[in-house]
Amino acid sequence: MLYRRFGKTNEMVSSLGFGCMRLPILPGGDSTKIDEELAMKLVHHAIDEGVNYIDTAYPYHGKGMEKGGQSELFVAKALKNGYREKVKIATKLPSWLIKTREDMDRYLNEQLERLETDFIDFYLVHSINSRVWSTLKEIGIVEFLDQAIKDGRIGHAGFSFHDKIDLFKEVVDYYDWSFCQIQYNYLDEKFQAGKEGLDYAAQKGLGISIMEPIRGGKLAGNLPEDVQNAFEQADVKRTPVDWALRWVWNHSEVSVVLSGMNTMDQVTENLKSANEAEANSLSAKDVDVIEQVKAIFKEKIKVNCTACGYCMPCPMGVNIPSCFAMYNNHHMFGKEEAYNVWLTPQQKASNCEECGKCETHCPQGIQIPQELKNVKAVLESV
Repeated sequence: MLYRRFGKTNEMVSSLGFGCMRLPILPGGDSTKIDEELAMKLVHHAIDEGVNYIDTAYPYHGKGMEKGGQSELFVAKALKNGYREKVKIATKLPSWLIKTREDMDRYLNEQLERLETDFIDFYLVHSINSRVWSTLKEIGIVEFLDQAIKDGRIGHAGFSFHDKIDLFKEVVDYYDWSFCQIQYNYLDEKFQAGKEGLDYAAQKGLGISIMEPIRGGKLAGNLPEDVQNAFEQADVKRTPVDWALRWVWNHSEVSVVLSGMNTMDQVTENLKSANEAEANSLSAKDVDVIEQVKAIFKEKIKVNCTACGYCMPCPMGVNIPSCFAMYNNHHMFGKEEAYNVWLTPQQKASNCEECGKCETHCPQGIQIPQELKNVKAVLESV
């Protein structure tokens, strides 16, 4: 296993981290029912092969975001019998549930009990966005993190991020963070923090953990034929997963890449990639292949939406950026099922009344009402 320095923490972490958000579940589709026998084998095998970064969070494998899920409880079981001493635990403060300064301590203490540990190595403020950030600042996030480090409940403080680059820089500069976690893959260089945020955090000395390196599995397989053909032209033959992971690891700014592995084949493949993934190890030809693939996907994008959010809020409640993201995913990757799973009827394109308010604010000049009609025609007819 290759290891990288985790920014100013000076800890050495495995280049591959085990993400415990998508553990295997028992038949029936209930995400709260983890297949603990299989999941235990996967986690133990990864640790035995050198993985020392285990990432979980308060709501993972739970019912909704309001209560603790099963992931932290499973991690506690998995790290018994000497495994706790072999790894660093990363878990997260549920920022959206924090209303008072006391809430911060209450959730951290609960998580320590759930994880059956005296301290959490890497503690993140989870999913920072503009809505929760103002509240966290007002009620004392700095005081909380300083105290938790001082009394030994956490080793290092960080945050995970889901918003725009300007807010990302503000958050980075607000506190003496040790690390951060951002979404990054070869299709999301300009999404949320993106490459600009990656560079900014690295310049500040933060360790950087990467989530969604395979874009929720979309870059793992069943890729369009022309994308597959581009990969096959490369001198070195790799699987789509290997290409996606190696592209992220090629960035020297990246410390650890998280993968939500739920089969032994996935663990084995990811470990093989991680053992070869030195920074700057891709050849110029390899990088060119990825550029070709990115260009192919870009041609398939139907709406040039950057998810800037200037069109929001919609008076009728339509989630315009999500509608366009799922519409683009449909054309890039095939059938898009998330549209009918994650969006409420009010948030769907069909709820648009063509008032045109959104269009006047769009910096990309998108004809939003017309494009929402196209979304409706494609995604609400399947």
